[in-house]
Order: sequence, then C-alpha cells, then structure tokens
Amino acid sequence: MIAYVSGTLVDKTPETALVDVSGLGYRVHVPTSTYKRLPETDEDVTLHTYHYLREDKEALYGFATKAELKVFETMTDVSRVGPKLALSALSSMQPSELRDHVMDENTSRLTEISGVGSKTANRLVVELRDSFADLDVFEDSSPISGGSQARAEARADALKALTELGLSKADAERAIRAVLRDDAGIQSADELTQRALKESQD
Repeated sequence: MIAYVSGTLVDKTPETALVDVSGLGYRVHVPTSTYKRLPETDEDVTLHTYHYLREDKEALYGFATKAELKVFETMTDVSRVGPKLALSALSSMQPSELRDHVMDENTSRLTEISGVGSKTANRLVVELRDSFADLDVFEDSSPISGGSQARAEARADALKALTELGLSKADAERAIRAVLRDDAGIQSADELTQRALKESQD
C-alpha cells in the first residue's frame, strides 16, 4: 500500500496532481480542498494517499491532511459509496463540517454534495454516524499549537467520561460540540464533561 507520495509537483488541475518521485511520475486524484493547498509547480509536495485497487481499476487518491484521508477511508467502507462520491464530499466541505452534518443528521446539507440525493444522505447518516464518532478530524491544517492540543485532550477525555456515564458516542459528541460552539476556549476536561452532560439533559 502506498501511504504517501513525496516529491516534486510537476503539474496540477482541480482534480489531479502529478508528482515526480525520483523520476517516477504519480498521478494522484485530489479533492478541491487539497488542490487549493498545493504549492506551485516545481516545488516539493507531500500527499497522504489511499491506494485504490480493484480488479477493473487502480487509482491513487491524495490528501493534504490526515483528516481528509481518514474521512475518505471511512466513507469508502460504506456500501455503494465509492471513491468518486467520497472525493466529491471532501470537495464540498471540510472534514469537520462533513462529520458534524452526519452526526447532527443534517441530511439537507449532505444533499448539497454532488451525487448525493435524499436516500443516499439518509444512508450516509445511518452508516457513518458511529464510525465518525470515533474520528478526530479537527486538525484540518497547521500543526497543533499548545492551546489546541490541550483542547483536543480535554475533548477526548470528556468524550470518554460521558460514554462511561451512559451516553452513546453520538449523543456525547453532539453535546460536546454544542458546548464548544458556545465556548471554544475550554481546556478543562472536567468542565467540558459537566457542561456537556447538562447540555445532553436539556
């Protein structure tokens, strides 16, 4: 399996990136979000990749962040959701947005993705909700700073505590997101747990 491609960006389009790795050219399919982050041609680039291999097709998909790759891999595990639809989803919204819409069962926003109708949107919610609850997709771009690292740890600890108190992962995530929308600066796991627990009971 090809885990990443690192080399010189030879060419790029909104759909693909051509990367030269020691004289070997890799054509990598990319979502719009990754395309916008690509450097100029002739500059160095590294893409996290997913090697898609079937009897009738072989392709390489590349992403600027591990968050995009995680979402792509999770979506392609769903029946009748192939790489094309997963790539379309990541071209329409950031991983954290996509995850929130699934967790909130916001099918109207999911139908904004090209190729997703109401039936597919409902199926995505049903089949992805539990898997997305386990994903940490909030490190969409730059390296994590000390403050954001503390928030990430508080969020993980709060999620664990809430599930141990009997909440489902989906309900715990929903409550945590509601609290963080009101106060994104929380870095205490205890405070986040208490406020999320209260939110889940309102």
